[in-house]
Amino acid sequence: MIKIRQEEEKDYEKVFQLIEEAFKDMEQSDHQEHFLVEKLRKSDAFIPELSLVAEDENGDITGHILFTKLTIENGSESFASLALAPVSVKPEFQNQGIGGELIRHGHLLAKELGYTSVILLGHEDYYPRFGYEKTSNFGISFPFEIPEENGMAIELIKDGLKNKQGIVKYPKEFGID
Repeated sequence: MIKIRQEEEKDYEKVFQLIEEAFKDMEQSDHQEHFLVEKLRKSDAFIPELSLVAEDENGDITGHILFTKLTIENGSESFASLALAPVSVKPEFQNQGIGGELIRHGHLLAKELGYTSVILLGHEDYYPRFGYEKTSNFGISFPFEIPEENGMAIELIKDGLKNKQGIVKYPKEFGID
């Protein structure tokens, strides 16, 4: 049985190792995700309630997910949204639904906190099962080149992205200008 809870400071070291392990063999990774999470925790984009861990029945951390603030910018207009990055599951626990539980739980909490949408870069076969669709469907683009099918968004509430076209602006900690 998996329990999902807010990450605490005492978890940071375990989570750092977990993220490093989770992405170690992924080809499309820059293998910097664990450092990114450390930077984001210290940033204005960090939302402690949306840094979540999954624990097994022994209290061992098997997964982690982080949602941080980002904006969608269109000229002088700016709209609040969230970035989902990264979602990490220990290799020996992958393909058991833990990532999905973290995503669904995170969506519920984000909605309760008043957020209306989430944006991510991810695998086109995985995230649509949680309701994600191409950002291009909403008129949202990224400040860098990506395959269209890998930029995705979800509306946490009906019309959460209606009339919010623009370019995604990541927190500076992502290192994207």
